Parts: sequence; C-alpha cells; structure tokens
Amino acid sequence: MARKMLTRFAPSPTGELHLGHAYSAVLAHGAGCATGGRFLIRIDDIDGSRSREEFVGASLADLAWLGIDWDGDPVRQSARLGDYAAALEVLRKRDLVYPCFCTRADIAASLSAPHGPSGAVYPGTCRNLPDAERERRLAGEPHCWRLDMARAVAQTGKQAWEEMGHGLRTADPLAHGDIVLSRKDAPASYHLASTLDDAAMGVTHVIRGADLIASTDVHRLLQALLGLPTPLYRHHALVCGPDGKRLAKREAAASLASLRAAGIDGPTLAADLAADRLPAGYSLQNP
Repeated sequence: MARKMLTRFAPSPTGELHLGHAYSAVLAHGAGCATGGRFLIRIDDIDGSRSREEFVGASLADLAWLGIDWDGDPVRQSARLGDYAAALEVLRKRDLVYPCFCTRADIAASLSAPHGPSGAVYPGTCRNLPDAERERRLAGEPHCWRLDMARAVAQTGKQAWEEMGHGLRTADPLAHGDIVLSRKDAPASYHLASTLDDAAMGVTHVIRGADLIASTDVHRLLQALLGLPTPLYRHHALVCGPDGKRLAKREAAASLASLRAAGIDGPTLAADLAADRLPAGYSLQNP
C-alpha cells in the first residue's frame, strides 16, 4: 500500500491565483487524496506591505471552484510569528545569524557580489562588524537577520533530500550565500517560515514549482540545524504563457477568476491539469 501523504498548497494573498497556482494545487491535492492522506491549505500572509485579506477569500473561492477541498481550517503564517522568533533565537544563541544593515542599493552597488541560484549573493559586508558598532546600530537602524552560511554548513556537514522519481539530490546551500531569515519588513523570510511551517503541519511531501528547487538547498540546511524532519519533494514543471514565460499574478488573462467569468468549468479544468492538459496557448516548461 502506498504511503499516506500529507500535502499542502500555500498561496500568498498578494494577488489573484492563476493557472500555475491551479496546476500546483491540483497536483498536491491529487497526491494526498490518491494515497488516502490529507491535503492542507496554508496562507503565507506575513508580507505586510503586499498581503490583502480580499485575496485570501478569492484564493479559497478559486480552489473551491476547481473542486478542491481541504482538511481543517487554513493555517495562517501570521498566527505563527512566535514560532519564527523562537527559531531565530535558537540560531542567534548558536552564533549562526547576524544583523545586516545594508540596503538593496548597497548590495547592488557592491561589485564584489557574485551570483548564485537566486541572484546576487550577499558579499558579507555586515558579517564581521565589531561588537560595539553592531550593538550601536542595532539600537537605531533598520536591519534584517542573515544566516552565516559557512558557519552553518560547517555544523551540519553535507545534506541531501529525496526528489520524487529522481532519487537523492545533494544540497548546495553555500551557493546561496548568507541568506536572510528575518526581513526588515517581515518577521521571517520565505525560507525560515516555510521550513518551520511544513514541519509543524506534518507535511510529508512538498509538491511545488521547479522554480523553487534551489530553495530546497536552504530548507534542507535549516531542517538539519533545527532538528526538523525532511519531507520528500516534487518540483513540477511551470505553466508558461503564449510568450514562453512563466505566469505571474499581474497577468489577468490567466487568472482563475477570469477563467471562471468566461464560463470555464472548474472541475473539468482541474481534471485536465491533473493529466497535464493545458488550455490552448499555455505549456509546461522546466526552467
């Protein structure tokens, strides 16, 4: 008998869901149901400058229109801020994080910043600030908290995760540099919040887009640092529009709300997506 899966779909309420979100939700929901498992919803709503409550309701309505149901009430990241703070404190006590006062402009202006899987790698400007200067600036300057990646990797050693259908994949978190764990404008970064949430929710299989496969390097490291279980992963192809580019929330033509308004039947669309059949003009591509 197949192992029961606990899967999830985690929309950010920063815009309307589109076909790419529907494809991911359909795959995660189908995997959970096919094994007699569970499918959960998490609302990633800690981006205070962009999250909107109306998009929470709209996302749930889109899922219901597709014929997707879920177990229990949706989990809210905004209700888990204490857990993120506690994990950050654990890492702080182990001297694995440091405050960073650099602006995006500061980092962009640094000619020494190399590029990694997610763009420019932080050049480490604030990593070795003198203690006195660090304390003085902490008292009055906006700052984020970064993971000292080299020190963290030295503690955990090499890590890997299982990519469903492809076997073990070796993690390379060093390529990401000193990533942000707590932002200036949000209590946790995507990396920290998502890793902690998946563990707290008991997620056994993470099914998400291939654009996030590099992020799994970081998530596997955080799991090792914080003693969290490691789920199995499946990183699926991305839905791309007629221009060959992956869909974005700003593209109204591909929004589920617009398809619903056009008279498309939701469950039929979900069945087509489950069979990798996309509406005319759209395609599946790996980045």
